[in-house]
Order: sequence, then structure tokens, then C-alpha cells
Amino acid sequence: MIGLSILLLLGVLDWDDCLSEKSAWDTLAWFAVLVGMAGQLTNLGVVTWMSSCVAKVLQSVSLSWPAAFGILQASYFLIHYLFASQTGHVGALYSAFLAMHLAAGVPGTLAALALAFNTNLFGAITHYSSGQAAVYYGAGYVDLPDVFKVGFTMALINALIWGVTGTFWWKFLGLY
Repeated sequence: MIGLSILLLLGVLDWDDCLSEKSAWDTLAWFAVLVGMAGQLTNLGVVTWMSSCVAKVLQSVSLSWPAAFGILQASYFLIHYLFASQTGHVGALYSAFLAMHLAAGVPGTLAALALAFNTNLFGAITHYSSGQAAVYYGAGYVDLPDVFKVGFTMALINALIWGVTGTFWWKFLGLY
């Protein structure tokens, strides 16, 4: 907003230029609402509640660390549908999920790196999942149902690649 204000004050843009960029205003409005919702999820304790529920379930079923790793990674990924930004998601959940991984016996380096890599993968699952996704959607070339279909399809493909190739690669690297 400061940058836009400077451009308007210096005459680089006029107000008609701003009004003609409807997709930019649409993106700004979406993010304002979704970032506010993500903040409220954290403030109201929903994030803490979700983390404790997942931890209790994993403790009650006594899973091996590889099984717990898979469930926690999938949960971390899918919970992103509730967040408007990768930064908000990481800020709210990364440390909680890392603690759950460690409590389940997942090797620390593997847990920390996999959560970080996973954060990059969920940046395209919805039109509000990252700043880039909002810009692509806001350009108007892809309809909203298609964004969700393609995002979910790519999530499945990435999970398959990570589950098969990643397992062997991480073993080769000595992460577990």
C-alpha cells in the first residue's frame, strides 16, 4: 500500500489506472480476509487444539516412526487448506509438527527438512495458498474449480514421488 501511495503521489499512476486493475484488488481482498481468518484460528486456539488432537491419536495407536512420519506429513500438508499463506502456516504449525515428529521417534533432520520441503509443495493447492497462487488465479486464466482440481492432482503426484523416490533418496543421504 505504501508503494502504491508513492506511485500515486508521484503521478506514475493515476486513480483510473488503479481502478482498471480489478484482479489485483480482488487478490488483495481475498488475502485480507484469509490472513485475518488464519490469525484468528491461531488466536482462538484452533491450531493448538488440532495439534494436540493429532498427537493424541498418534500416541493412542502406537505407530512406528515411518507410519507416524507419513501421517504427520499428510496432516501438515492438508491443514494448509485452512491457511491463507505459507508464512502463517509455518509460523503457526511448524514447531508443533516438528515436536510431534520428534515425539514419534522420527529422526530430527529428516523431520525438519521434510516439513520445510512440504511447505513449498502446498503453495499451489488453492488460489489462496501462497502469494504466487493468488496472482496466477487473479490473472483470470484459470477457473476456480480447475485451480482446486489441478492443485489436488499435483498434491497426489508429489506425494507419490516423495513416498517412492524420496524414501530411497533420503536413505541414501543418511537422513534416517
